[in-house]
Amino acid sequence: MAEPQFPPWPTIDFAAFGPVETQPLGRNRALTAAFLARNWSMIPHVTHHDWVDATGFEARRRVWNDRPGAARVTPLVPLIKAVATALAEFPMFNTSLDAAARTLTWKRYVHIGVATETKAGLLVPVIRDCDRKDLATIAAKLADKTERARVKGLPMSEMSGGCFTVTSLGNLGGRFFTPIINAPEVAILGVCPMALHPVPDGDRTAWRRMLPLSLSYDHRVINGADAARFVTCLGRMMDSEMLFAA
Repeated sequence: MAEPQFPPWPTIDFAAFGPVETQPLGRNRALTAAFLARNWSMIPHVTHHDWVDATGFEARRRVWNDRPGAARVTPLVPLIKAVATALAEFPMFNTSLDAAARTLTWKRYVHIGVATETKAGLLVPVIRDCDRKDLATIAAKLADKTERARVKGLPMSEMSGGCFTVTSLGNLGGRFFTPIINAPEVAILGVCPMALHPVPDGDRTAWRRMLPLSLSYDHRVINGADAARFVTCLGRMMDSEMLFAA
């Protein structure tokens, strides 16, 4: 696909309107900006937004964390494992498109990238073979990589080879957003904080913990029905007792 041609960027003397301060853009922020602009311009993004009932998921996570000597896990850890399991059921989400060569590469491994906020900007450490790791191992790998990313950065070898990226706002707030696909991947999952929602339950109203998910996908590879099925599958994987079995 040819790169789009845009009009020149506007040149403005902001000091003419009031006091300003200009600072150089750090190398990582400049690279991130360039990659995001390229990905947004060249990939036809569609974002599927949905709520997933995470009531059982959160209850089981808390039981896991309360076990004596257990490796404590944040919601992101079992979510990564659930994504890895869903990718096995929907391998189209674990591909990469080369539009120029008209080829689609199907990956037989499951490496998950996790977007991480650092002082230098966003970095995406990759956790390899998430489909073959238990929760404790994923938790340890995630803690190690995100800590090193925030303190001193990571080498490219630890941010390469991802199949699918998860980006979470943690407890910062928000409901839905449109994450930008991390090329050459074909999808990315955005996660917002859980919230209690009233749900009809017969003659009464039950309060359920609902998790807002935003799945951006490359529409050249994935269609809307596939995206809806993937998120439904992800909700089913999260609700499975097997997710916390190991």
